[in-house]
Amino acid sequence: MTQLTESQIESFAIQLFEHLGYKSLYGPDIAPDGPNPLRTSFEEVVLKESLRKAVRRINHELPAAVCEDAVNEVLRIASPDLLANNELFHRMLTEGVSVSVYREGAERGELVWLVDFDNPLNNEFAVINQYTIVENGRNKRPDLILFVNGLPLVVIELKNAADENATLQSAFRQVETYKKAIPSLFTYNELIVISDGLEARAGSLSAGFSRMMAWKSADGKAEASRLVSQLEVLIQGMLNRETLMDLVRSFTVFEKTKTEDLKTKITKIETVKKVAAYHQYYAVNKAIESTIRATGINKACDGPMRESPENYGLKDVKSQPIGDRKAGVIWHTQGSGKSLSMVFYVGKVVRMLNNPTIVVITDRNDLDDQLFGTFADCKQLLRQKPVQAEDGEKLKGLLSVNSGGVIFTTIQKFQPEEGKNVYETLTERSNVIVIADEAHRTQYGFKAKTVEVKNEADEVIGSEIKYGFAKYLRDALPNATYLGFTGTPIETADINTPAVFGHYIDVYDIAQAVEDGATVRIFYESRLAKVELSEEGRKLIESLDRELETEEMNDVQLAKAKWTQLEALIGNPARIKNIARDIVTHFEQRQEVFEGKAMIVAMSRRIAVALYNAIIDLRPQWNSDDLEKGVIKVVMTSASSDGPDIARHHTTKGQRRLLAERMKDPDDELKLGDCA
Repeated sequence: MTQLTESQIESFAIQLFEHLGYKSLYGPDIAPDGPNPLRTSFEEVVLKESLRKAVRRINHELPAAVCEDAVNEVLRIASPDLLANNELFHRMLTEGVSVSVYREGAERGELVWLVDFDNPLNNEFAVINQYTIVENGRNKRPDLILFVNGLPLVVIELKNAADENATLQSAFRQVETYKKAIPSLFTYNELIVISDGLEARAGSLSAGFSRMMAWKSADGKAEASRLVSQLEVLIQGMLNRETLMDLVRSFTVFEKTKTEDLKTKITKIETVKKVAAYHQYYAVNKAIESTIRATGINKACDGPMRESPENYGLKDVKSQPIGDRKAGVIWHTQGSGKSLSMVFYVGKVVRMLNNPTIVVITDRNDLDDQLFGTFADCKQLLRQKPVQAEDGEKLKGLLSVNSGGVIFTTIQKFQPEEGKNVYETLTERSNVIVIADEAHRTQYGFKAKTVEVKNEADEVIGSEIKYGFAKYLRDALPNATYLGFTGTPIETADINTPAVFGHYIDVYDIAQAVEDGATVRIFYESRLAKVELSEEGRKLIESLDRELETEEMNDVQLAKAKWTQLEALIGNPARIKNIARDIVTHFEQRQEVFEGKAMIVAMSRRIAVALYNAIIDLRPQWNSDDLEKGVIKVVMTSASSDGPDIARHHTTKGQRRLLAERMKDPDDELKLGDCA
C-alpha cells in the first residue's frame, strides 16, 4: 500500500479550492526570482499589484490616486502589537478605508473598499502553496495561503496523518512559530486552518488550540458523513468564496474586556478575536432569513442554511406565513456561545434591514448586565454603541427615533400602572426587532392570573387580574418582530412561546455541543440529603397542610405558601449541616486529584447564608470579610428587610464583577461561590 504523503494532502486541498473557483499558483513561480514574479521581494506578504488592480476595479468611481492612497495605508500597518495590527486591518477590510476626495471645490470623506462584499464573486481568489516569506532574517514557508485581491486572508498548515509525530497540535505549534517569525503575514490574517489531512480545525489569530473548531457541514443543510475527511468538509463549507466573505464581514469580532489587577488596581483591556463556529454561522443566517420573512420584506439572505428543526420532530418557522412578526426561536444549549450568536445576528440584521431598532430583553438584571457587557465588548461589529434603558421613560425616549439603536432592558419594565391591564404604546414603528433571551420562560406568556394587592404596611387587602408580560410587550411594541433565544428546549405543553415568537429556527442540543467540543461533558453524581424531622415537626407540617387545603386562597397565595413551606424543609438546620459536611469533604477530595473551583446554588438567600455559615464552622480558615481574600464567598444582592445576617453578604454590580474575575483566575484562592 502506498503511504500518504504531505504533498499529496496539499495537492488534494488545492484541487478542492480549484473546484470552488480559486486560481492555483505555485509559490516559487511567482517569487521575485521566479519565471512569473508577482512580488518584488520575499519580505512582501501582500501581492501589491493584485491589490491595486482590485481596488481600482471595485472603486472605479473614485480617482486612481485616492485608491493608491488607500492601498498604501493598508501596507503601512506596523506596530509591535500583532493583534492590534490585525484589528486595524480588519476594520479597514470590513468598514472601508477612509479617504478625502476633493469634488466641486470641497473636501468630502469617502470609503475605499478592498474587497467587494456585496458581490463576493467579483473578487480575485487564489490559493498559493509554498509561499516563502523572509522577515528579520528568518525564512518560513506556510503550506497554503488563500489570497483575496492579493491579501493573505487564510493560512493553512498541513501535516501527514500517516506520520505519528505529525498531529493537529504539531500543526498548531508550527503556526505559532510562524506568528513569531513572520508576524507581518498575520497582520492581514482572518482565519487559521490546521489539518492532518483527515481532521481539520479553524480559528482566529488569538485562538488557543482548544478553540480551534471543526466545520461540520459542507452545505449548511446537514452534517457531513464521517466517511468524508474534515479537511474536505471545512474547505467546501467554510472556505468557499461566499461563506469566507460572509464570515469575514459579519461573523468576526474583536471582543474587548476590562480586567483589574486586584493588587495593583491597574485596569487592562484584553482583546480576543473570535470567529463564529459552524452552528452559530448557519443558525444566524437562518434567523436573518426568518426575520426577513416575518417582517414581510422580500430580500434574500447571503448565506447557506443549516438543517431543518423538522429533522428533530419539531415545528419549523418555514411553515409560518410572511409578515407574521414571529421570527422564531433558536435553541442552542447553554455554553455553546448563545450570547455571541446574538451579537452576530444583530450585527448582520442591522445591515440587512437598513438599520432597524433592536430591543434586547432579559428577565433578570444580572442577565441584562451580562448580555449588555458582551454586546458592548463587540460594538465594532454592531457599528453603534448599545445602551441600557433603566426605566420605561428612558425606553420610550430611546424608541422615539426613526431607526437605529441597540437597546437593553428587562421584561419586568413592561409593567402597566397600578390598576391598569394595558401598557402604553411606546412606538408603532414596524422596523423594531425584539430579541428575548431565555424566551421559553413563563413570564413571556399572555395568560391572565390573579395577584395580591397590598397596602403600605405590606398587608394583603385584595387581589386583581394581571396578564403575562408578553401581552404588555405587545401593547408597547405592537408592530415589532419577535425573535427568541433559549438554552433549553421548549416544553411541548408550552403554548406561550410559539404564540409570541413562532416555531424553531435552529436546534443545537447538548449532545452536538459536547461532540463538537463547544461545551464540556457533564457528569452527574446523585447525592441525597434527607430531610429529618422530629415528631413535633411532622405534626406541624401536617397541620399546615390541612390549613392550606381549607383556607380560601388564590393561586398566587397558595403557591407562595407552599414555597415557604418547602423552603423551610429544604433549609432545615440539620439538613444544612449535613450538606455542608458533604460539600467540604467532596470538594477537598476532588482537589487532591485535580484543582478546580465550584459553584453552590441555593434555593433562597436565607439558605445560601446558612450554608455559608455551616461551611465556615467546619473550615474557619476559608472565611474573610475582605472582598479580595477568602476561599468562599456568597454572591447575591439583599434588601434592607432581609436582616443583618443576609445584608452583610450584599454585593454591588462592581463587587460581583470583581468576584467573577477572582473565580476565573486559577491562581486566586477563591474556590467556592455560594449564590441564590
